[in-house]
Amino acid sequence: MIALRGVSHRFGSEVVLDAVDLELDEGRVTALTGPNGSGKTTLSRVLLGLTVPCSGEVLGMDGRRRAAVFQEDRLCEQLSAVANVRLVLPRSTSPGAITDALRRVGLDGTDLTKPVRELSGGQRRRVTIVRALLADAELLVLDEPFTGLDTGGRIQVMTWVRERCAGRTTLLITHDLAEADWFAARVVTLVQPGP
Repeated sequence: MIALRGVSHRFGSEVVLDAVDLELDEGRVTALTGPNGSGKTTLSRVLLGLTVPCSGEVLGMDGRRRAAVFQEDRLCEQLSAVANVRLVLPRSTSPGAITDALRRVGLDGTDLTKPVRELSGGQRRRVTIVRALLADAELLVLDEPFTGLDTGGRIQVMTWVRERCAGRTTLLITHDLAEADWFAARVVTLVQPGP
C-alpha cells in the first residue's frame, strides 16, 4: 500500500499541505481533485520523491518504479516523438511498439519522426502521455494529463490511457469529475489549507 501520513509542506509562510493523509488503492485509479492552490501538484511531487515534505511521511514507495505526466510536457525538443518515448524504455523495445502506441493516441506519418518542437501543443501532449505510460512503472502520477486536447482527441487518448492504467496504481489529478468517472476512480478532494 502507498500512503501519505500527516504530510505537511509550506513555501515560506504559505502552508500548501496541512497534515494530509491519503491512501492509494493498489492497482486502481485514485482521482485527486480540489481548487487551484490546494496543493495537488505539491502532493504529487511529494509522492514522486521530488519534494521533501516539511513533516509527515510517505509509505510503501521503496523500490517502486514510477512514471509521471507533469503539467508541462518536458520533452527533448530536438528529438522526434518516437525518440522521446524511447528515452524511457529498454533498448530491446521494438520501434513498432512505440509507433503503435503513438498511432493509438492520434499521431501518425511525419509527426512521428520530425522534432517535437514542430508539433502542436496537443500532439506534444500525446507524446508526453505515451512516454509515461509505456514506461515500466508500478505507480503512475498523471497531473492534468488531458489539458490541451480537443474533445475528439481527448476521448481517443483517454481510452488508451485507461487501458494502460489497468492493474496499475495511479493518481490522476484533475478538475474534471467526468474524467474521474471515465476511469471509475475513487475521488479524493483536497481542500485549501486554512490561514
